Amino acid sequence: MSESTVHRNALDLNSTLNEYRLESVLGTGGFGITYLARDTHLEKQVAIKEYLPGDLAVRALDGSVVPVSTDHQHDYQWGLERFIQEARTLARFSHPHIVRVNRYFESNGTGYMVMDYEEGESLSQLLKRAPFPSEVELKRILLPLLDGLAAVHAAKFLHRDIKPGNIFIRANGSPVLLDFGAARANIGGSHGMTAVLTPGFAPLEQYAVDGRQGPWTDLYAMAGVLFRVVTGQNPPDAVSRLQGDTVVQTLAAARGRYSEPLLRAIEWGLKVQPELRPQSVAEWREVFEAQAQLMPGATAPAATTIRLPPRPLPPRSDPAAGWRHLGMGLLLVLALLVGIDWHRRHSQQETQQTPQQPPAAPAAESLAAPAVPAADTAPAGAAAVPRVADSLPSREVVPAADPRDRPPRPELVPDRVRGSAEFRGADRDGDGYLSPAEVEGRFPVIAREFSRVDRDGDRRISAEEFADLRRMQQEGRRQLPPR
Repeated sequence: MSESTVHRNALDLNSTLNEYRLESVLGTGGFGITYLARDTHLEKQVAIKEYLPGDLAVRALDGSVVPVSTDHQHDYQWGLERFIQEARTLARFSHPHIVRVNRYFESNGTGYMVMDYEEGESLSQLLKRAPFPSEVELKRILLPLLDGLAAVHAAKFLHRDIKPGNIFIRANGSPVLLDFGAARANIGGSHGMTAVLTPGFAPLEQYAVDGRQGPWTDLYAMAGVLFRVVTGQNPPDAVSRLQGDTVVQTLAAARGRYSEPLLRAIEWGLKVQPELRPQSVAEWREVFEAQAQLMPGATAPAATTIRLPPRPLPPRSDPAAGWRHLGMGLLLVLALLVGIDWHRRHSQQETQQTPQQPPAAPAAESLAAPAVPAADTAPAGAAAVPRVADSLPSREVVPAADPRDRPPRPELVPDRVRGSAEFRGADRDGDGYLSPAEVEGRFPVIAREFSRVDRDGDRRISAEEFADLRRMQQEGRRQLPPR
């Protein structure tokens, strides 16, 4: 903050409030002013927040706070009572990631709450100095804040103004959630003070007087904070998103720098409709905890599942992608036509080379049947293989072919195309690997023997490892090779 900044509504610096000497202004907001002060009794610095809602009250010449008019007297007094309630509520919390209130007192016609002061900087300042922190660093900030927010919600409280400026990063790197000024009930009644919010971080329900708010309201704001971290932009205003939403496209640009599950979790938390968002901190937190367990080098049970929004992020715009896809399609069609032509020519050559046999007795014809199970006698689970004699012209009997010349049964041929489609269908996040969560419930054998199928031990199954497993199953090898 610039030293030349003058806060005309603030108390004079170096003046005293009880045993506290005011040293500087730390910040201002819609509900009041926060000062850095010196406790002259304990000889330590503290932060003091003064209740001074700018739309309801002004500073008088004697330093007291008074309503702007008699019409606002009731609303001002009602808000002051909520301010006291906020101080008492925060004083009950003893959580390392929630700002702690040590004392409350009244003076100058208003109220003050005294809080611990710690060295550090806000998240908004940190992002200006060091934008785009790593995903590991991001979660070191997020997960403790979610713990603190869960404690707030357990006390039947909502913050309602979570944003980068209200998240403080201590000098030791631990975060703390600040400024619960909007946490109390709506102020102002019909005077328009019901929508105390920060555009971009406030969900749609905060814009309505009777909007149904709950933990999902704070989670929208926290997802907005993550959006700001990974994209470098503030989220679009919730109202403007009703006309045209760019959240998904903007998040897609962060691919490569941050993981797909993280980006999809942010999208989930930023759903416009409240019922489509996670409904509790615990529900949303499961995504990040499960993802952390599945990162390379971590151990996680095969049954771990990650709950994410059903729709993945769209791919990045690539003007050349359409031509590449068209070219690949034409190559596949050409390969298919060449294969069909080769098969037709090969079949004709075999027919021409087959020696003509005179008509034989029924007994001799039965001797010519190949040693392949008929369709009606094939073992369960095996593909039906037609008899050779059934496919020949009438009055022709072909001697039984040498088993070495006969093509292998279809069920013993590794179908790479089918395997690839099966693999791609299970690879929900499109990273080219199958995680324990992706095989769970879809491939029971793989889920049960995950560590043995995963030969290189990287906690994910590649397409090659998947194809090798399918080939072993097709060849009848029930025992998987040891790692």
